[in-house]
Amino acid sequence: MKFSNGYWLLRDGVQAAHPVEVYDITSAAGQIVVHAPTHPIRHRGDLLKGPVATVRFSSPMPDVIGVSLTHFEGERPKQPQFGLSTVPRDVLLSEDTLTSGALSVRVSRDWRIDFVVDGKVLTTSGAKGMGFMSLDGKHYVREQLNLGVGNVAYGLGERFGPLVRNGQVVDIWNADAGTSSEQAYKNVPFYLTNAGYGVFVNHPGHVSFEVASEAVSRVQFSVEGQSLEYFVIYGPSPKEILRKYTKLTGRPAIPPAWSFGLWLSTSFTTSYDERTVSGFIDGMIERDLPLSVFHFDCFWMREYNWCDFEWDPRTFPDPVGMLDRLKSRDLRISVWINPYVGQRSPLFAEGVDGGYLLRKPNGDVWQWDLWQPGMALVDFTNPAAREWYASKLEALLDQGVDCFKTDFGERVPTDVVYFDGSDPERMHNYYTYLYNQTVFEVLRKRRGDGEAVVFARSATAGSQQFPVHWGGDCESTYESMAESLRGGLSLGMSGFGYWSHDIGGFEGTPDPALFKRWIAFGLLSSHSRLHGSSSYRVPWLFDEEAVDVLRIFAKLKARLMPYLHHAALQASTEGTPMMRAMALEFPDDPACTHLERQYMLGDSLLVAPVFSDDGEVSFYVPDGVWTDFFTGTEIEGGRWVTMTCDFRTVPLLVRPNTVLPVGAVDNRPDYDYAEGVTLQVYQLADGARITTEVAGSTFYVRRSGNRIHVDVDSPPSAWQVAFPDGEDPISGNDNGCTIEDVQ
Repeated sequence: MKFSNGYWLLRDGVQAAHPVEVYDITSAAGQIVVHAPTHPIRHRGDLLKGPVATVRFSSPMPDVIGVSLTHFEGERPKQPQFGLSTVPRDVLLSEDTLTSGALSVRVSRDWRIDFVVDGKVLTTSGAKGMGFMSLDGKHYVREQLNLGVGNVAYGLGERFGPLVRNGQVVDIWNADAGTSSEQAYKNVPFYLTNAGYGVFVNHPGHVSFEVASEAVSRVQFSVEGQSLEYFVIYGPSPKEILRKYTKLTGRPAIPPAWSFGLWLSTSFTTSYDERTVSGFIDGMIERDLPLSVFHFDCFWMREYNWCDFEWDPRTFPDPVGMLDRLKSRDLRISVWINPYVGQRSPLFAEGVDGGYLLRKPNGDVWQWDLWQPGMALVDFTNPAAREWYASKLEALLDQGVDCFKTDFGERVPTDVVYFDGSDPERMHNYYTYLYNQTVFEVLRKRRGDGEAVVFARSATAGSQQFPVHWGGDCESTYESMAESLRGGLSLGMSGFGYWSHDIGGFEGTPDPALFKRWIAFGLLSSHSRLHGSSSYRVPWLFDEEAVDVLRIFAKLKARLMPYLHHAALQASTEGTPMMRAMALEFPDDPACTHLERQYMLGDSLLVAPVFSDDGEVSFYVPDGVWTDFFTGTEIEGGRWVTMTCDFRTVPLLVRPNTVLPVGAVDNRPDYDYAEGVTLQVYQLADGARITTEVAGSTFYVRRSGNRIHVDVDSPPSAWQVAFPDGEDPISGNDNGCTIEDVQ
């Protein structure tokens, strides 16, 4: 929320009180507590005036410092709260400083709060930064943290505008608004800077951010109420910031290997039955198009019955038999669900009788007609409601369904009463966490760790634990393709490891050129789905070249799975997303700061999607000699490059000093990645030592002069080494291999 009117004035009706000096500082139980009057204390009479701010500094884990700013401490604690993980830490306290790991916070008597590492100030809360603000009878708590010259902020969830947040106003409030506005499905009150730190506001409800906008050298954030808590997270690198942030809020689970293959959907409002579905699958098989998952969208259930979790008997009279027939083709099955129950659904009466549906303050079930006539929401704060909802999903799993597309979860009202007494404003964003957690845990219970996956649209902080997430309702245009990419990169900067989007766009029907360009982008994303609104997305409906393009990139992704699986493990264990903004991978290269039309896929592959029919694309290549994956052409970095690509190629560059494991299988994503693997060696520098882990086999590659040595632990029965110059691969053995006369 904006409180000021320019630099000097406040908006009409706003009253503000800011800490101006330290009255006293006490330290105990691993924290520092500061009492700070909001006016100068000149004589005893000034001691009778308020407000006085109570500011607490603590640490949940090394290199992370929490700040709590409170006006009235008698405010009742409200639910829900983010579930945060803390780890044992050594906190050093002095009169005015708290130190956790390498990060310190220092309070100056004339009111200045500095966050410091090795004597260098990362950011500051200065004069009139903290404040208690009132407007129209409501009380807000505000903070402003300094942004230094050249400092930028990223993140705050999946946002579709410019990747750099500077100059933007962001409201953390989930909305079903497509991909072309400032609203977002996935709002996360966390931003990451290029100055060595990130900031997480520990409030699950509405948080207002003004990022270098209201105060152009500061990030401002505020919440309604009497208190505000935030954490400053020291990196120093962006990857380290994400590692610590996801340690605090939860790491992404690793999805099953099969989920990285191609998903094909019925699309939304299209007409389909088993014959339609089988025809699509037959067409994919006949054309040698690898397919891993088939998805049934909304109309697998009868209209007006969403959700009753029952197959429409008019269209699918034998769902168990149909699923058996589909799964005999080595496919996984996904079905669409949401947390809403239409009035016509048989589950509506069950939900009313059981007390499972969200209610108004007067006790009536909350309902409206937007989306489904008379629909209500499941109250996931009620454990019995969660069990009831989960039992419906269990029945589908018994039939042969493998996973769920967890759609919606954003349109959550605030004029309601929750079973557990949760505050409706705080539950608006947090609702999606409980919804997706419920579904994910059903799958994890049945399938086991590493085998659960959802396809979720809405999210908040911590939802990264329940992958995968997709970008929502985008249009079939190049502009929407670009905004989708910005959203995915922003989400990756917000702690989410895996992300997908609708190939070809959701709304409208893409022309063949756009569809083919989007295929390359889609198959070089962490997860890949063909899905639309009112038209099908099977490639032969566009043209025969689209079939060829899909085959090329689907098979490429399958062969890249040894590499992609390692990137997925990094997301799960370190919090580093598979799809990475260039600034995340190259934080010391200022040319990467604003790049948003290209990305790194894992550590070593640079992808620059093509956003035009004619195939011309310009992209930035960081320092070093990079290699075109398709042609083997060497490209000198540290500059912008322009290429023209046909539909069968896309700029896909391999980073220097890379040993890229490429699999021997091209028709599925789940196989023994080590068996028959080819280690492709790119621009290995003299003296370089690279360790590459592939499905239980560890390869140690080192170069000495014109000789490359490869040693291996737990070697597969067959593997080889190759170079991009087109020479025949060299076979390895149980002891490794040595390659002479390397150029």
